[in-house]
Amino acid sequence: MKALNMNAKRFSKAFTLVELLTVIGIIGIIAALVMTVIPRVIRNAKIQKARLQMTQIVTAIQSYDADYSHFPVSHAAQAAANPDFTFGGILRTPSATTTVGTTVGASVLQNDQLMAVLMDFSTYPNTTSPTVNASYQSNPKRTLYLGASMSGDTNSPGVGTDLVYRDPWGNPYVVSLDLNDDNLCEDSFYRPASMSGGGLNGLILQPDGNYAFHGRITVWSAGPDGKVSIVVTADKAENHDNVLSWK
Repeated sequence: MKALNMNAKRFSKAFTLVELLTVIGIIGIIAALVMTVIPRVIRNAKIQKARLQMTQIVTAIQSYDADYSHFPVSHAAQAAANPDFTFGGILRTPSATTTVGTTVGASVLQNDQLMAVLMDFSTYPNTTSPTVNASYQSNPKRTLYLGASMSGDTNSPGVGTDLVYRDPWGNPYVVSLDLNDDNLCEDSFYRPASMSGGGLNGLILQPDGNYAFHGRITVWSAGPDGKVSIVVTADKAENHDNVLSWK
């Protein structure tokens, strides 16, 4: 009888160990699944945040236009429109960087010019350097059209101390405006046939061979990978995950 009880105890201990190993295995599987899902959830959350911010930018520009009967652009931007204007910046490519936007002189203008007006900045934060809205000349009513969060630096998501509005991945939003009032907006990156040939992303072919959005404002982000490609079309490689306000 005593030998039988000892065997039962050994069996009970062995069974408990098997249970423990089973639980550990299940926890490992769950942990692996969570580690796979969490990055995807974070990625999707940032995409939705970018879409919301782009909508807010578009709404702010439309509200300004309703109040002043023109877009919040400088004389330099208006003069350089061809026929529309793209506020861009430097974006990464697979191997280097590329400059996106309409050229004024030797460089492109970034969206800080828009933010200065829409967020009512007469000077750049923490400086006395004037913006295009110096003395509130571009927004005399001093209306706050856009309440975007400030980042406190010039690299992080949000509006930096340089007034450039950066997406959730830290890259500048690219904003294009219809400045010839034909209700068609040509973005400098997306308008070439080599990029949007065949009407990718719903853009419309124009008589000059370029593609345009049927509307007055477009905003886009380089997306989760933070990169663009100038050698493939809009639906491929690094361009595939770009976040577009019109799509």
